[in-house]
Amino acid sequence: MSETAAEPPTRGEVVVVTGMTGAGRSTAAKELEDLGYYVVDNLPPSLVPDVVRLVDGSLGKRQPIAVVVDVRSGSFFASLHTQLAQGFEGRRTTLVFLDASDEVLVRRQEAARRPHPLQASGRLLDGLHRERRVLADLRGDADLVIDTGALNVHQLTDRIAAAFGTPGSTQLKVTVLSFGFKYGIPVDADYLADMRFLPNPFWIPELRDHTGRDNDVADYVRSRPGAGEFLDAYLPVLTGVGAGYVREGKRFMRVAIGCTGGKHRSVAMTEEIARRLVAAGFEAKAMHRDLGRE
Repeated sequence: MSETAAEPPTRGEVVVVTGMTGAGRSTAAKELEDLGYYVVDNLPPSLVPDVVRLVDGSLGKRQPIAVVVDVRSGSFFASLHTQLAQGFEGRRTTLVFLDASDEVLVRRQEAARRPHPLQASGRLLDGLHRERRVLADLRGDADLVIDTGALNVHQLTDRIAAAFGTPGSTQLKVTVLSFGFKYGIPVDADYLADMRFLPNPFWIPELRDHTGRDNDVADYVRSRPGAGEFLDAYLPVLTGVGAGYVREGKRFMRVAIGCTGGKHRSVAMTEEIARRLVAAGFEAKAMHRDLGRE
């Protein structure tokens, strides 16, 4: 049998995890390891091809690999763009960027009592600003951006597990996320829609204490003038974009649906949009960021 014929039908992917200091890279790496990935932390990008070749030889070409790369790599970090463009031994590559607001990152670093690697003799915030400038292009190129500011450790591991729990899957994964504008806009959303054009069930006493996941609220929201028209117009946009993502090799799409408090309108419409996407053949799920906060 020829060497080509002996090649496995699929190769494990390479997940490159990067992002801001304090955004949860170590947590993501631990979860990937639990999912069966061969994980290397703080690896200079120029050495990733060597790791892939070693894993191919010792564990096989199907073994998925995850590497954590950050500004601690110093001058080596600049080569990451080149390495990602060249690819790694024919494996599919996914770039994950973890982010959070400066306020959250400062609080986490101060709680850990650790200086920022780019802080030098300045303030912690100075180091974060330098890091954002260095990482700006990578964030823009990332396949998956996760804002960890509102996530605890368990929620972050759930996000990683949802994204990489089935490494062989190439199907687009769509997350439809409800949120409340008064709690801030999700910074990791690819698309955002505002449901505040619909009447608010909050002002109806018998609906106020219910949520958009309850049938009475969901029926009310979907029956309001403009709701059906919005859904009929917005779904073709999302399915068209989703098909384009698949053609371009992108595996994740995050759609944020907002209302005032993230309890009624956005929740009901998020559930309906996710249901319609599933009916259209997409792997979609509904999540509710602010449900229960009121």
